[in-house]
Amino acid sequence: MGSGKPERHSQTKKRKGLSIRNPSKKINLKKTELSKNKENQNKSEASTPASASQQLSFFINEFQSANGVQLSSIELESINETCFVELSQEFGHDVMALGNHMKTAFGPSWKQVLCEGKLKEGNVDPGSPAVLIISTSALRSLELLRGVRSLTKECHAAKLFSKHMKVEEQVDMLKNRVNFASGTPSRVKKLIDIEALGLSRLKMIVLDMQADVKGYSLFTLPQVRDEFWDLYKGFFHQRLLEGHLRICLFGPTPNAGSKEFTAKKKSSS
Repeated sequence: MGSGKPERHSQTKKRKGLSIRNPSKKINLKKTELSKNKENQNKSEASTPASASQQLSFFINEFQSANGVQLSSIELESINETCFVELSQEFGHDVMALGNHMKTAFGPSWKQVLCEGKLKEGNVDPGSPAVLIISTSALRSLELLRGVRSLTKECHAAKLFSKHMKVEEQVDMLKNRVNFASGTPSRVKKLIDIEALGLSRLKMIVLDMQADVKGYSLFTLPQVRDEFWDLYKGFFHQRLLEGHLRICLFGPTPNAGSKEFTAKKKSSS
């Protein structure tokens, strides 16, 4: 009988030991769950297209920061939410949804503007796209063009980058009707400078926000960023001020989905 008591005492100690360890496990599980929920929330926010007002705030901040300038009050009045494309939350940032975003942005005239392949004298000039897509690399330019493939069956898109593409080839290509063009800032600017790429029909520039494997994007990759702003200031800024051009930030816009970004926007307005 004496031998049974220590055994029960030992079992009690074990049970007590278990009761001490369990709460810490539960706490760790809760921390893991919270971490996963936060991660999923961040992914959800990143996958949600930025609203026109969020794109506006982001773009103005980037423009002023990168160029070391402060936009005048007159310029700030002219650059408003209507200058930016309100992307459908339904389609998200998937590249293959880009065509749907474009159709929605152009409304009832999308087929006439984005799909037809015939030149119309006095109305449709050769080598003048309605949509110009700008990204950091040739590979990304091609990837984005896949998203509008269904709209370019009658009128082939123009590829405006330097990798495996000679300027002379692109000049010949731009002698035809072009509805979509996709390329890098440096080559786009070069083709405008030599008057091969026209801007008479340009209604929208799509700026790729996707970061590359090293985390760089159109607005952060040093040389490409500088080339983009040179292109923008030289050929797009005035058109935006005059209401002849809209901008579409396509892809995850940094902080655009966060509450902090929204709060900053409200406080600055």
